[in-house]
Amino acid sequence: MKKGTFDFEKFSKEVQEGLYSNKPLLGQGGLFTPLIKQFLESALEGEMEDHLKQEDPLTKGSRNRRNGKSRKQVQSALGAFELLSPRDRDGSFEPEIVAKRQVKITSDIDHKIIGLYGLGMSYSDIKSHLKEMYDFDISEGTISSITDQILPTIKEWQNRPLESIYPVIWLDAMFYKVREDGVVKTKAVYSVLGVTLTGSKEVLGVYLGDSESASFWRGVLTNLQERGIEDVFIACIDNLRGFGDAIDDYFPKTEVQLCLVHQMRNSLKFVPDKDMREVAKDLKLIYRATTESDGKQALEDAEAKWGKKYPAIFKSWHNNWERLANIYKYGPALKRLIYTTNPIESYHRMIRKVTKTKGSFNSEKAIIKLVYLAVQNAQTKWDGQIFGWSSIQQDLHIIFKDRLNN
Repeated sequence: MKKGTFDFEKFSKEVQEGLYSNKPLLGQGGLFTPLIKQFLESALEGEMEDHLKQEDPLTKGSRNRRNGKSRKQVQSALGAFELLSPRDRDGSFEPEIVAKRQVKITSDIDHKIIGLYGLGMSYSDIKSHLKEMYDFDISEGTISSITDQILPTIKEWQNRPLESIYPVIWLDAMFYKVREDGVVKTKAVYSVLGVTLTGSKEVLGVYLGDSESASFWRGVLTNLQERGIEDVFIACIDNLRGFGDAIDDYFPKTEVQLCLVHQMRNSLKFVPDKDMREVAKDLKLIYRATTESDGKQALEDAEAKWGKKYPAIFKSWHNNWERLANIYKYGPALKRLIYTTNPIESYHRMIRKVTKTKGSFNSEKAIIKLVYLAVQNAQTKWDGQIFGWSSIQQDLHIIFKDRLNN
């Protein structure tokens, strides 16, 4: 190893052995300061190589070449350090990663690593990418430690203040495999997605739970209340065990709307392929009805036709009818928004694009890091109002005008 370079493998081993347990990760003298210094200097060398290769071949007689290195003291979020930057003979080299006269840098480099991780790249993929792009060696353990830098940000985001009123929220779950004590377990990640009074979508929170339970849901709702939510008009959920009852306790004015698409899917589980299309056609008449009485009649008609053959379908519809039938209270625009949990399922698809490469996670912390980064990417794509908000807003003002004016 060349004199003055940073031995990452030795560093990783020493970290694992606890030799730096009393030393900070960030700031002056932090563990990652030499790592970022090495990264920057490797990247600058790569930029110089590219610069010299791109020289016009017609000027071969006066070919530009390296001309030593310049030294400068730079300040960063990870601490101050001396940076060696390569120079060229004719002074035409203009580095991008750290400009010539730049003496302050943000944590852009670790942001690059975190950004790659947020796009779903594994630690080994990031390691290979950095090696290929910058000839920069870094251990997977060190990459993990760098991504851990966002944990305080995640905690702050999870506890940020929320608005006092959300007209509509959705709640649904994604499931992931996590390796704990050598055993792979299934963990549920519950996301609460809301629509603000101005019509923009916002992920209100992400919660990790082993199973659905009344105490878990009460913890989620307590967290939402403590962060400022005073009223929710409509909560759209799958038939999550105990969640509807918990909403009744914490937000007694909130109308719980069970997802009709989930209800359809659950119903059709009992139907073989030969009858699937006809049963689905008859069940769709239930939630497409304009009034509750018409919907009830469509349910009775479907039950008369299929009830003897598939009784489990109609038992579910009757048991859930009170929370399924809220749909008939709303105008067409609002009904289109809340008859399904499609908004949160669309959000889940965005998350799964990032997490689908993971067979299993090595910790709950790893799940939360990646889901949080995916949420931030999703949030940047939601600027502006949801489609048809002006019509939805009119429906809200008709149905919930007293609560909107308070």
